[in-house]
Amino acid sequence: MALQDVCNSLASTLPTGPLDFSIPAVECLKENPRQSGTVRSPPPFAASHGTTTLAFTFQGGVLAAGDTRSSCNGLVANPESEKVAPIHSHLVGTGSGSSADCALWKRILTRELRLHRLRHGRRVSTGGAAKLLWRMLMPFKGTDVCVATTLCGWDEGGPGLFYVCSDGVRLRGTLFSVGSGSPYAYSLLDQEVEWGMSTEDAVRVAREAVYRAAHRDAYSGNCVDIYLVTSAGWTRREREDLKEEYYRERMRVLIPSKAERSQF
Repeated sequence: MALQDVCNSLASTLPTGPLDFSIPAVECLKENPRQSGTVRSPPPFAASHGTTTLAFTFQGGVLAAGDTRSSCNGLVANPESEKVAPIHSHLVGTGSGSSADCALWKRILTRELRLHRLRHGRRVSTGGAAKLLWRMLMPFKGTDVCVATTLCGWDEGGPGLFYVCSDGVRLRGTLFSVGSGSPYAYSLLDQEVEWGMSTEDAVRVAREAVYRAAHRDAYSGNCVDIYLVTSAGWTRREREDLKEEYYRERMRVLIPSKAERSQF
């Protein structure tokens, strides 16, 4: 009888209706201490991503370059993304961070600059565009918005180069490289970039810096885009696949030329 009593007491605690195997909902919103309202909490996994973008000024104008690989953890989400894109006839911008955030803020900045030109009849200077973007990103400081862009332009004061980030940074300089591959790019840029270099040398250095960064950084790769901004506007170099350069270099190592063989 004691065992029967125990079984009866356990049976009374079991649910009599159909069992519910659904997963309980998880609260996805949390209070943002920096502003009123709610924002989405970060995902439960680390969305690692990286890139290689660079820009520098020289006597021929402002040169911007970047790779085309958009990644999320170990997945190549898009091998042909445009990380360097024109904003207007004398201004281009590089994008690092979240691809969606960079694309959104580029469209917003392009619209605001067009409205300014319609109202005042003149283009905004490169410094003014950088300040405008910085002011628009400031309310999102401390949130999940991730935008790091370099604005490369030409105005009445000549070439201009500004770095703007969603964490509240706005810097003016002559050489910037942003992304996970930037340490590898800086190792070449700091040595090769000079004010008096020609346009051909500037293109060669930028291309080589992106290639070296893509070779060492797993989150960078595929192709390279290069833009040159001068007083006449921006021009774009034809997109080049870095894989071909890698195989050409491997063949030079495996099969040296006659001049190289004669040195042994």
